[in-house]
Amino acid sequence: MPPSAQVKDEVQTTEPEQGAAAVTTFVANVNFVEVPVTVKDAKGNLVAGLTFRDFKVFENNTREPLRVFSVDPAPLSIAFVIDQSLTSDVMAKVNASLGAIQGALTPYDEVAIFTYNNGPREWTGFTGAEGNRVPAVLALAKATGSDELVPVNTGPLAGCNIHVNGNCADPTLQPGGSTGDNTFITIPKEIHTLNDAILAAAKELSTRPKERRRIIYVISDGKEYGSKATLKEVIRYLQTNKIAVYATGVGTSAVWGEGYVSRVHLPFTMYDNILFKYTYATGGDLDSERGVNGIEKSYAKIADEARTQYTLGYLSHESVYDSKYRNILVLVDRPGLDVIAKKGYYPSSQDYK
Repeated sequence: MPPSAQVKDEVQTTEPEQGAAAVTTFVANVNFVEVPVTVKDAKGNLVAGLTFRDFKVFENNTREPLRVFSVDPAPLSIAFVIDQSLTSDVMAKVNASLGAIQGALTPYDEVAIFTYNNGPREWTGFTGAEGNRVPAVLALAKATGSDELVPVNTGPLAGCNIHVNGNCADPTLQPGGSTGDNTFITIPKEIHTLNDAILAAAKELSTRPKERRRIIYVISDGKEYGSKATLKEVIRYLQTNKIAVYATGVGTSAVWGEGYVSRVHLPFTMYDNILFKYTYATGGDLDSERGVNGIEKSYAKIADEARTQYTLGYLSHESVYDSKYRNILVLVDRPGLDVIAKKGYYPSSQDYK
């Protein structure tokens, strides 16, 4: 629990009734910040046994004394976001793995399920993680995925070979107008509304009790194109509402070395993988798996990681009336360890005690 307020911003004195003592009320505004932290060794294993003396926390380059330190497991509120724009072969692997989701959770956890293709869809709000509703909804949420085709937009084969009443059966390939002319057809862009899906899940998560650990778990190849929300807007919402994004990268994002290549983005083209940007900014983690067995194991691995974090708490030295972004740096006084924590946050009224 956060410490009692120690900053007295206002003093209000109530005029006493005749014969009664004066009553003075101290109104305290304190910005309490909670930072869940994961620590791993060089092999990627979770490191247990650290104490509060091993940690140092800095906000805006100022070291903050720890007021809370806990290693108690936290109940999870998890919004699962499943990508349905995957290719059919990858989608089949994801569908086969969904039954393992429930086995990674406890009776104290709760789950909401979202999918997205051309826009997000909420299949169920938060419900008990081990209830009968979860497997039933996951079965309904399965999709066939899409088939990759070789695009041909020039030459004699660029036209439509299937016509209905003189028009192309697929209106997106109809020659003329914005799609081109008789010799050139503009190929429709792929739609992957990942930003919109994460934002929809985050809005649902923001209503959950702050005592629970708020998690968005994305199963996707990380492609993004066509969302109304921008990456910057969604990350700000996540950082304001204390939501961490974890993900299992599948399909093209699970290819070795792809994570480094996707950091290079050509203007006006689709983002190949933005999952690492979400996990890095919010203190989550990203796992990449290609097979069904690996995807199933990643559910349990990431759920365990999110549940058994170190919880650090401090009182910010910044003014409660300052709504600007605040940087956070967490260090551990032991060599060879990887510290995973959110990189910063935007303060909100939820932080005031």
